[in-house]
Amino acid sequence: MFDIGKVLIHYDPNLPFSRIIPDAEERAEFFATVCTHDWNLEQDRGRGWPEAEAVLIARFPHKEAQIRAFRRHWAEMVPHAYDDSVAIMTGLIEAGRDVTLLTNFAADTFAEAREMFPFLNLTRGVTVSGEIGLIKPDVAIYERHAKDFGLAPQHTLFIDDSRPNVESARVAGWQAVHFTGAERLKIDLMALGVEVAP
Repeated sequence: MFDIGKVLIHYDPNLPFSRIIPDAEERAEFFATVCTHDWNLEQDRGRGWPEAEAVLIARFPHKEAQIRAFRRHWAEMVPHAYDDSVAIMTGLIEAGRDVTLLTNFAADTFAEAREMFPFLNLTRGVTVSGEIGLIKPDVAIYERHAKDFGLAPQHTLFIDDSRPNVESARVAGWQAVHFTGAERLKIDLMALGVEVAP
């Protein structure tokens, strides 16, 4: 079971915002106080973008253009896939492994991601946080994924770049590894008896 962002595809909101807010300190302040990680996480939980934008614009009316730019330029934040990680995933599928995806993602941007990155459609299925109103690291999302896909957690391996998400997956009874790169993932998989093509 794979996470998506920073495991299979690159994500960096600085990519468009280095143009929108060229000053690095001003941009860092914007992400720290306006379009924060916690604010964005609520879209991953299922909040719609119109409401999300309205909440911030009411507090920061002078930042309206930059706030609206976050969704408008979202596609620039995910410029490419990690080909080596994707190769591992597709190799597992081709070898007959049961592969699913579990991701914190807004529902509408995930629909775009599926068009941008067709390999996201190759797995048996995906649990998208924004579609079900649960987000990692809430243990409930792992339980929901296991139930929906008929998985036995003790026989399922979860791969995520976030340590809190890995730890909560283990609390839910999953096997889990912290993703730091494709080469390390190959080593972790082989240590668990999962063959990976060189």
